[in-house]
Amino acid sequence: MNIKEIKEMLALMNENSLVELEIEKDGMRIRLKKGTSAGEQQYNTPIVIERSNVSAPAQRESASVAAEKPVSRTVEIKAPMVGTFYRAPAPEAPPYVEVGQTIEPGQVVCIIEAMKLMNEIKSEIRGKVVEILVDNAEPVEFGQSMFIIEPL
Repeated sequence: MNIKEIKEMLALMNENSLVELEIEKDGMRIRLKKGTSAGEQQYNTPIVIERSNVSAPAQRESASVAAEKPVSRTVEIKAPMVGTFYRAPAPEAPPYVEVGQTIEPGQVVCIIEAMKLMNEIKSEIRGKVVEILVDNAEPVEFGQSMFIIEPL
C-alpha cells in the first residue's frame, strides 16, 4: 500500500463519516481509526494507523481452518456507536424484538442512547432473530455484535 491509497481511504472515511476502517491487501492489513475518547476535542481527532504484515503461512492456515468450518448463514447486527443498549422504547414497554421473531428491513430492533440522544437502530435485512447478545441497559462499544440474525 502506498501513501496515495491511504489518502484515498482517509477521504473515504471522511466522506462517509466513518470512525474506523480496516482493509487487508497483498498480505498487509491496515487499520485506520479516528480517536474520539472523552479527553480529546472533537475538532482535533487524530487518526491512528496500525499496520501488520500477514505472512503467507498464516494466510494458508486461516484458509484451511475456514474450509473445515461449516459456513454460517447468520448475520450480526453490530452497534454503530458507543452508548447504552435498550431493547424497548420505555421501561414498561414491550421489547422491539424477541428471539425467534421475524424482522423486516427498516424495522427498529433496539435503541442506543449516546450523549442523552436516543438513536433507533434498524435492521438492514429480513430475517429471524436467533440470539440477542446484549442485556437491556448495558453499555455497548462501536462494532460490538448485538443481535444474530438468520437471513430469510
